[in-house]
Amino acid sequence: MDRVVLGRTGLEVSVAGLGCGGHSRLGQAQGHSVDQSVRLIHAALAAGVTFFDTAAVYGTEEILGAALKARRSEVVISSKQGIVQPGTSALGQAYLSGREYAALVEGNLKRLGTDYIDVFHLHGVMAHQYDYCAAELLPALERLKHQGKIRHIGLTERFIHDTGHAMLRRALQDPHWDVVMTGFNFINPSARGRVLSAVQQQNCGTLIMFPVRRALTQPKIARELVLNLAAAGEVDARLIDKNAPLEFLLQPEIAQSLTEVAYRFCRHEPGADVILTGTGSQPHLEQNLRAISAGPLPGPICDQLRQIFGDVTSVSGN
Repeated sequence: MDRVVLGRTGLEVSVAGLGCGGHSRLGQAQGHSVDQSVRLIHAALAAGVTFFDTAAVYGTEEILGAALKARRSEVVISSKQGIVQPGTSALGQAYLSGREYAALVEGNLKRLGTDYIDVFHLHGVMAHQYDYCAAELLPALERLKHQGKIRHIGLTERFIHDTGHAMLRRALQDPHWDVVMTGFNFINPSARGRVLSAVQQQNCGTLIMFPVRRALTQPKIARELVLNLAAAGEVDARLIDKNAPLEFLLQPEIAQSLTEVAYRFCRHEPGADVILTGTGSQPHLEQNLRAISAGPLPGPICDQLRQIFGDVTSVSGN
């Protein structure tokens, strides 16, 4: 497993990070037992994964904390907390105060069974919420950092609703954020020019979410998505085979699956530090880690993907 320094945090971490949320939540969403999820985390450790990302809303902090308790000094834990009052809409306006937010972070620490969190993020912030977060919640995180309860401050976008990265484009005008989490994949690579170029200038660490979502694991859905993008004018229909628009990626000398293409595409993008992958299955985890650890896609294939999808900003691939 290759390693990378996570921006100005100075933390050396695996290029693959185990995401404990998403559609699987370590298998909890499929009814797996806690022991099964713990075994999955241990399999990731054995494969060289040292970066683990969770959040209050995922319901997996306690599982992750228990699984990593004996290895705490060897791993980097990232967690997150939403910015609105519990029980209100994630897109609503009932914001937490700085004091309320700090109290909730104490809950993250307790569930994880640790006295510090390596990277703590404001979770799923939209552009219209950013100024409040910077004025009211960031100072609370800075106080927690001064107390040693969190070590680095991060910020994550709500990519499903902000596919053009409006929030992070605003946030990266400020020097506050040690790490950001952004959506990026070959269907919508708009973070390349809108986020990843800026983080490199700031030496800000990056976590890549949505490298693979449902559209890139199901060929029929992927085909429909591409055809819809062509119909909307975001993809030039002259550049694709309408019957099999992504078939050119599945040649033996290129890749075995769209999933493999997707992970390799993200892994070797300048400015992309940690590629997050989530699953409830150990064989699936191992397959994903092999893809992330593989070499870059052939240059002509990368050029073709940029030509086809370089102007897409409207979809997340979810």
